[in-house]
Amino acid sequence: MRVSRWVPTASMLAVSLISYIDRNTLALLAPTILKETRLSGFQYGFVISAFSVAYTIGNPVWGRALDRFGLRLGMLAAVSLWTAASVSHAFAAGFLSFALARALLGFGEGATFPGGLRTVMQTLEPSQYARGTAVAYSGGSLGAIITPLVVTPLAVWWGWRAGFWFTGLVGLSWLALWLVVSRRSDVRSYADVPKAAPQFADRRLWGFMLVYAFGALPIGFVLYQAAIYLNQAWGMSQADIGKVLWIPPVGWELGYFFWGWLADRGCSATPDPLRALRRLMAATTLLSLPLALTPWTHRFGLVLFELFLAMFVAGGFIILAMAYATQTYSGAHSGLIAGLGAGAWSGGVALLMPCFGRLFDLHRADAAFVFAALSPVLGYGLWLWASHPGYHFLKPADRLPL
Repeated sequence: MRVSRWVPTASMLAVSLISYIDRNTLALLAPTILKETRLSGFQYGFVISAFSVAYTIGNPVWGRALDRFGLRLGMLAAVSLWTAASVSHAFAAGFLSFALARALLGFGEGATFPGGLRTVMQTLEPSQYARGTAVAYSGGSLGAIITPLVVTPLAVWWGWRAGFWFTGLVGLSWLALWLVVSRRSDVRSYADVPKAAPQFADRRLWGFMLVYAFGALPIGFVLYQAAIYLNQAWGMSQADIGKVLWIPPVGWELGYFFWGWLADRGCSATPDPLRALRRLMAATTLLSLPLALTPWTHRFGLVLFELFLAMFVAGGFIILAMAYATQTYSGAHSGLIAGLGAGAWSGGVALLMPCFGRLFDLHRADAAFVFAALSPVLGYGLWLWASHPGYHFLKPADRLPL
């Protein structure tokens, strides 16, 4: 295995890391920002939804653009847009300004995972797809780990607005890196997308989108609500939250690589990859249930473990859903497929975050945690229906080349 082959994928790890630093900065600093700007939890939920709605739209739009026009210019345009949007949070002062900045950030960041999957399928071998996806996507979980450790001291020393100036700086740094990496021939080259794109009448596509959306929903729940929960239920200060909130995303990071390794091994060791993926998803579904017990857990260490496990399992849902998609659809549409998956997840977050916010306003965290824990069960059931054995995977020879 040539190490240099993985350089473009590593650059996608870096861009997904930056995207999650950008989006997690608001979630991390939410207790301080809500207090200073007098935003309610309900309004905060709609600010998150503004991001998620724009992100939902941006994912397939950027995915199609990357498939049509290539990675080099597409990623340059997207990261430039969201870097400017991230810095604009430093000038926000109320609900409308935060919602507008968040929407612009969400639309730009819609290129993150379409760019990651497109890079993996364009530069790696098919036997490396699941692990490559884990590497490209893992920057998100790594960003969630790093953000509390870096942004919290900045906010404590210079105020919460300094955190958003920092996100602009890291975005500019990646753009400089991309100008070098994107000169490679395997990044610059791309094929015209054939007319036969995935069809919305195909229920396998809906199954992929639904298991991605509901299976990975606990990631959004933990990212956006954990800081508020620890503040309300455990009386933790902003500084104390920053000291521990990096722990749950470690599970997300490990989950990507653990489930990516299992997916590559399982799909390559059997003539029926659907059966292997079904068993793995059954395991992730069962492991998602302990999250429901969090409000009744009276030991803080166990609370952190339950949040850790939830993100570990949700990372598995993402990797297994993408493994199903790459086994089913042509690599020529990888940007669009990744965009539809991430967009479906974001759409679910957009619909449900105001509901979670309202439950927290009513001090009903117990109901919020139960629903978040059961959402993967719903996603798995819908995927089982959609991926009926009567629908067969494409043979490798039948897939359209990039």
